[in-house]
Amino acid sequence: MTNNCLNCNKEIIDKFCSNCSQATSTHRFSLSHVFQHDFIHGIFHFDKGFFYTIKELFTRPGHSIREYVQGKRVKHFNYFATIILLMTIGYFIKKWTKIDASGLYDDKKTVEGLLKVLKDYSKFTVFLHIPIISILSNLFFKKSKQNYAENVVLNLYMLCGTLIISFVLFSSMIFTDNKDFLVGVNYFAAALTFLYIIIFYYQYFSVFGLKKYQLIIRVIIIAILYLLTKQITNNILNTIGLKYFN
Repeated sequence: MTNNCLNCNKEIIDKFCSNCSQATSTHRFSLSHVFQHDFIHGIFHFDKGFFYTIKELFTRPGHSIREYVQGKRVKHFNYFATIILLMTIGYFIKKWTKIDASGLYDDKKTVEGLLKVLKDYSKFTVFLHIPIISILSNLFFKKSKQNYAENVVLNLYMLCGTLIISFVLFSSMIFTDNKDFLVGVNYFAAALTFLYIIIFYYQYFSVFGLKKYQLIIRVIIIAILYLLTKQITNNILNTIGLKYFN
C-alpha cells in the first residue's frame, strides 16, 4: 500500500483514496495485469471517460498517457475498450462510403487480401504490430525505466489516436468517390499519422533525462519504425488474404 495516492497525491490510509476514489492497490503495469485484467475489463465494461480520453489524446497525448501509466487513471477510458469502440465507429462510417478502399489503388491486389482478412478478423489484427513496436520503444527509451508492459499500454493508446486520424479518409469517402481527391486525403492522413506519432513519443519520453537532440532523433526513428512495422504486418496479412481467403 502506498502512502500517497498516485492519482491526486493525497495521503491515503484505506483501500480507496478519500479524495478521488482511486484504489490504493494501483501499481505498475505487468503483462498479467494488462491481459488478465484490462483486456477482459476493456471488452466487457464501457465505463466513463471515453470523451475525456479522446480529448487528451489530441491535446496532450504523450503527457496524458505517461501520467496514466504512472498512476493517474481515474478519468481515463480503458485502452482496450477505446480501441474496440473506435473500430465499431469506423465500421459504421465505412457502411456509408461511396467507394471501397481498394478502389484507391491501381493494383487492387495491393490491399485486396488485407481487406478480406480485416473483414472477419479486424478486432485481432489491429493489435498485431503492438508487441513488436513495444519491444522497439522499450529498447530505444531504456533510460525511462518503463517496463515492457508499460510500453504496450502507451502504444495501445497511441493506436487509439491513429485510428481516429484514419477517420479523415473514411469520412471523406462518404461525400465523394473522386479517386484523385481521396488519394490526396490518404496521403494527408498518413502524414498526419506520422506527425502524431512523433508528438506522442516526444511528449511521453520528454521527462526522462534524454538530451533534446537525442530525444528528437530517437523519436523520428521510432516513428518511422512504427509505420514500417505496421506496413510489413499489413503486407503479410495481404498475402495471407490473397492465398487463403475467398
